[in-house]
Amino acid sequence: MSSASLHDSQAAIPLMQMSSERATILYDLADSAYDAEEIKTFSEKLGHIPIIDPNPRRGGAIELAPARKIRYRELSTVERGNSDLKDNYGARHIRVKGHWKVLCHLMFGVIAITVKQLFNMLE
Repeated sequence: MSSASLHDSQAAIPLMQMSSERATILYDLADSAYDAEEIKTFSEKLGHIPIIDPNPRRGGAIELAPARKIRYRELSTVERGNSDLKDNYGARHIRVKGHWKVLCHLMFGVIAITVKQLFNMLE
C-alpha cells in the first residue's frame, strides 16, 4: 500500500529492486500506467523482460512481436485473476490489520479462485 500522493509508477523501480533481491523473476508485468522508458530500462538492467501495456496517450497502437503477444496474453490472464480476487473474494476492501492477517485473507481468496478454476477444467 502506498499513500494517495504517491503514484504507483514512482514505487515501481524500488519494488522491482526489492523483489529481484528476494526471488528469481523473469518478467515484469505492468499496465499502461507504468509505460515509462526508465522503468523498462531498469527492468532490462535487472535481467527481466518488461511486459508493459503501451500507454495510449503516448501515440498510436504499437504492433507487438509474436513472442510479446503471447506474453501479453499472460498479462491479461493475471489482470483478470486480480480483478476476480478484488470483485468476488474481498480483496478490494480488506478489513483486517497486520501483515499475516492480510496475507491470510488474500490467500483464502486465491485458494477459492484456484478451486473454481480446477472445477472449470473438469467440466
